Amino acid sequence: MPDQQRSAQTILCFDFGTKTIGIAVGQTVTATANALTELKAKDGTPDWLAVKKVIDEWQPDLLVVGLPLNMDGSQSELGLRADKFARRLHGRFGLPYEMADERLSSFEAKGEIIAASGSRNFKQNGIDSLAAKIILEGWFASRPR
Repeated sequence: MPDQQRSAQTILCFDFGTKTIGIAVGQTVTATANALTELKAKDGTPDWLAVKKVIDEWQPDLLVVGLPLNMDGSQSELGLRADKFARRLHGRFGLPYEMADERLSSFEAKGEIIAASGSRNFKQNGIDSLAAKIILEGWFASRPR
């Protein structure tokens, strides 16, 4: 029983962007994730009080931040900024974090929205939080169970 309790963790995932940061939550028991919200950012800097509110509400054990790599796997400029954002999260809130490959997550999120709506004419709202959900699901899939 103690091993099961130890493995039951809440994870918050961030899809970093310079204008919007998507957030999803998941838990390790079922390895499932749900899109939560999107926070506005100004040149990659979020409203830290809004971030704190989400962290206080969900009390995560770990933070996962999407790492935007180039398609060949090399570091991107946005990836460097996402890594800096993750370090700032850790510094402000003292929570451990991991970076997760997020290649094609926004593309997949847009595809899901198009499939659900049946139209290519959709608003961008919700894409970043859905991308965070996809990133977190990929992170869960990459972990041993």
